Amino acid sequence: MSLPCIGWYDANAARLAAAYEAVPPTVTRDWLADLLPRPPALVIDVGAGTGRDAGAFAEAGYEVIAIEPSSGMRAEAEQRHTSPRIRWLADSLPGLTIASRAGLAADVVSLSAVWQHVAPADRPRAFRKIVGLLRSGGLLAMTLRHGPDDGRGGYPVTLAEVEALARGHGMQVVRAVASPDLQGRPNISWTAVVLRLPDDGTGALPLLRHLILQDAKSATYKLGLLRALCRAADGSAGLAVEDGDDHVRLPLGLVALSWLRLYLPLAKAELPQAPGNRRGAEGLGFAGPGWQALQAGALSPLDLRVGAVLGEAAAHALHGALREAADHIVRMPAHYLTYPGGARILETTRTRADRPSGGLLVDGALLARFGTMRVPRHLWMAMQRFAVWVEPALVSEWMRLMQGYAAAQGRTVEVGAMAAAMTWSDPARDVAIPRTRALALMEGGAAIHCVWSGKRLAPETLDVDHCLPWSAWPCSDLWNLMPAHRRVNQHSKRERLPSAEALQRAGSAIMDWWSAAYLQREDGILPVRFASEARASLPGLESSEPAAVREVQAAMGLQRTRLRQNQGIPEWHWRP
Repeated sequence: MSLPCIGWYDANAARLAAAYEAVPPTVTRDWLADLLPRPPALVIDVGAGTGRDAGAFAEAGYEVIAIEPSSGMRAEAEQRHTSPRIRWLADSLPGLTIASRAGLAADVVSLSAVWQHVAPADRPRAFRKIVGLLRSGGLLAMTLRHGPDDGRGGYPVTLAEVEALARGHGMQVVRAVASPDLQGRPNISWTAVVLRLPDDGTGALPLLRHLILQDAKSATYKLGLLRALCRAADGSAGLAVEDGDDHVRLPLGLVALSWLRLYLPLAKAELPQAPGNRRGAEGLGFAGPGWQALQAGALSPLDLRVGAVLGEAAAHALHGALREAADHIVRMPAHYLTYPGGARILETTRTRADRPSGGLLVDGALLARFGTMRVPRHLWMAMQRFAVWVEPALVSEWMRLMQGYAAAQGRTVEVGAMAAAMTWSDPARDVAIPRTRALALMEGGAAIHCVWSGKRLAPETLDVDHCLPWSAWPCSDLWNLMPAHRRVNQHSKRERLPSAEALQRAGSAIMDWWSAAYLQREDGILPVRFASEARASLPGLESSEPAAVREVQAAMGLQRTRLRQNQGIPEWHWRP
């Protein structure tokens, strides 16, 4: 939407609200109601206005992401519709930048009285972005406005144009219905159209199947690169930057960091990664002095993560190993990973990072110094949404290759040893920092409360809860660790995902905990670590300032929605 159009809605929000709220919401319309999936499916309402449709969907039990670029309309909406099932985003067509970065896959995308505000030249791009928000089988529901513009900034629309865009993306037109204007304006009429996406519509999954199972491989490097990208998409998507409509750009150092975490345990277990690799990292092109320092114990493999603070010796070892891995990735797997027709899939830019003079913080800025990797958006989105299925296929094929290399060398490898070495080296459930902070605050006389029940905690009742459960998403970032009563954590919430209502109810307690435990100005390390970890693991986080706790909380809510939709994790509803 253009800035003048958004400005018009800002100026007229209060006047429009009453008229908009009087119109029956989309969820109740005859042309859509019988096609909708059952709650709690995810609905993305693009151009949500004063929240009429978002509120109705939430009241019916749906999870809702409400996108509205006008701050005036959002203010009206948030005042009128306060359901915890609604997440508000300040985003707009044709880019939908924030929504796209979040990696959401909706069951329904709704555009009510929006399409006329998208300039005709921007519509192919806007439609492509909208399709990118849908899961396989998802519905796109649009209402098309016909009639003169009244000053807010509109363009003519036709059903034929939408049908042509749908065909170009493999979408099916399920229903198209003409209707008069529900506000009684005689010169305005509408067409409601419902489209369905029969598959993921991008070709990403067939491409991944080809790369994993059919593409020629002289070593495990291609699989290693794909798995490193999968780990980045699942755990560090916040470091991905929009690069036009069709690509995202990653710090090359992030890919190299995951590469090191994948290959270190394989070399330690002496599992062959190429036909000539018989012992440890012998013959592997990335195993230089930096790698050797890591193998010798310069730092724990569990410190190969965003947010780690390293001393001088460990910093030098990691810098060298990242440089070696980045060089190898650019020279080998990124160069030879191609489409079936032979064109390269990944574009890389290599830069030389200066050797650190002292210790360092592993964050996005550091990892970007080694260069960038440009990844096709459809491939990145598939890895975000389907990592829980793509990664096991990568692991299985990787193990098959290792067995073949070992057999050619005249030796056998145990399946159990391979499986153990292939397990992603997530840190243990490390809750030492939040526990230590909570106990220190208690000792100083501060009251620490369970974020879920509100009960005051004592040392013997203190547990540290992974808000977004470890079993679904192994994340021990500081923002994800909360004080909880032992009974609530171990006997009630356990490994379930907090519901939208539970997360909203605990919102103030969570922000109070973050501020008291991690964000005190006199602490020189924890605020920086809190911000670095949040920016890396939470897509859609705009600010890197440690004190932007409301923004972190909103991004956490989006991640909760993504995990529920993509993995179907059971929800936990707080019952006093």
